Amino acid sequence: MSEPTSTFRPTRALPYGRQHITAADVAAVTDALQHDFLTQGPTVAEFERQFAAYVGASYAVAVSNGTAALHLCALALRVQPGQRVITSPLTFAASANCVRYCGGEVHFADIDPATGLLDLALVRRLLEAHPKGYFTGLIPVDFAGLAVNLEAARQLADEFGLWIIEDSCHAPGGFFVDSRGQEQRCGNGRFADLAIFSFHPVKHIATGEGGMITTNSEELFHRLLRLRTHGITREPADLVREPDGGWYMEMQELGYNYRLPDLNCALGLSQLARADAGLARRRQLAARYDAAFGPVAGVRVLAPAHPGHAYHLYIIQVADRKGLYDFLKTRQIFTQVHYIPVHRMPYYEGLGWRAGDFPRVEEYYAHCLSIPLFPTLTDEEQDYVVACIVEFLQTGREIKII
Repeated sequence: MSEPTSTFRPTRALPYGRQHITAADVAAVTDALQHDFLTQGPTVAEFERQFAAYVGASYAVAVSNGTAALHLCALALRVQPGQRVITSPLTFAASANCVRYCGGEVHFADIDPATGLLDLALVRRLLEAHPKGYFTGLIPVDFAGLAVNLEAARQLADEFGLWIIEDSCHAPGGFFVDSRGQEQRCGNGRFADLAIFSFHPVKHIATGEGGMITTNSEELFHRLLRLRTHGITREPADLVREPDGGWYMEMQELGYNYRLPDLNCALGLSQLARADAGLARRRQLAARYDAAFGPVAGVRVLAPAHPGHAYHLYIIQVADRKGLYDFLKTRQIFTQVHYIPVHRMPYYEGLGWRAGDFPRVEEYYAHCLSIPLFPTLTDEEQDYVVACIVEFLQTGREIKII
């Protein structure tokens, strides 16, 4: 296969996502090392306060990772064995697993193929096919950074008696426009009972590992604080017994150690300070991809030019996904597939789900590829990615190692 027409060659590998660590980040963590608290200290509360303000929620609870956030949400909402919860098959397995951790049953509805989001019309159809009360909850996913219309989801939830956990791991800073024309930011608690975020290195805000739960419910907020620390409280108003000293505390329910240390929160605060700049760059890069791929035959962009998209991922669909994946590796471009549908995982197949249950997401999976998108991706590097993809599509599948 011929070389790309451009003479530019990247000096580094180009993964689908990459963290951005600055001198200010390093200084923030170094400074935190000088503090009296490395964990359970004031930096945690400050990160929670600032993140809640960023998304527009009343409360935020920092936790060890996004999976822990999902698990605590299910616990806080008192998911019980046998209860049934609906989510998308197009997500990381944790969105479904959190229900299984509590003994609940996971049900899926298919996606809108134009957006990758849970199709709420199909959710309604599923709800209407069963008696009211058959399902107890809904976990919509802001997939790739595109916000679910939570106003519509809330209407469904109220009609059928469901709670909502918004999985917004991909979408800090993202939003949808409600029926009044107002922007509703992901995780603001206006429509969902709880929302969760991830601070994995490839996400918008990196803390190494980490997560956040946001809510407007004071009751859920206080329960989450207990659950993330072994179910223990020291709050005088919450104690069952009269304390016999300043050391007194009570374990009131079975909780977990899902805390996020001050060191991680210091990094999170530093990254949060430039979150809007990173989001703006992601949107700029996405617009450049949209323009580049618009006239190209053989490539389809998932949800191009959507307002409010936070662009954690930029996803294309092509006929020969594996061929393109392998070819790009030879050009030092490392793409990824998001995601193998959850119902096709062997564990969930063991629970009775089968190939063909959700044809839309399976068709999407057969062709999807996440290509490089991160704030430090340069225009030249992006142009190189585009040139390599176009070269593959136009000249065939023979792979020539650089």
